[in-house]
Amino acid sequence: QVQLVESGGGLVQPGSSLILSCKVSGINFKLFPMDWYRQVPGKERELVATITVSGSVTYGDPVKGRFAVSRDNARRTVSLQMNGLKPEETAVYYCHLKDRSGDRWGQGTQVTVPQ
Repeated sequence: QVQLVESGGGLVQPGSSLILSCKVSGINFKLFPMDWYRQVPGKERELVATITVSGSVTYGDPVKGRFAVSRDNARRTVSLQMNGLKPEETAVYYCHLKDRSGDRWGQGTQVTVPQ
């Protein structure tokens, strides 16, 4: 079955960097655009970044210039480099893809940036 497994979250100080990874299995990874979302308790999930099958990238306005998404089709992995982290970016970060069965989500990885 399709599985998405995020890793790399943790507790970091404001201004620090962190790299999140998402390993995908059970699907032909290179055929699908991949997204990173984040969610704060009580709020809707927010789209952070998208990378297409050809490698084109788009970012949500709050992270432009600080975050970078990339993919490695050979390793079936999508990564999110996060720089200059802010306390308000404390959230659970999820990777996502959509196939003909619908939305696929990982379990999420917690990123905490204290005040």
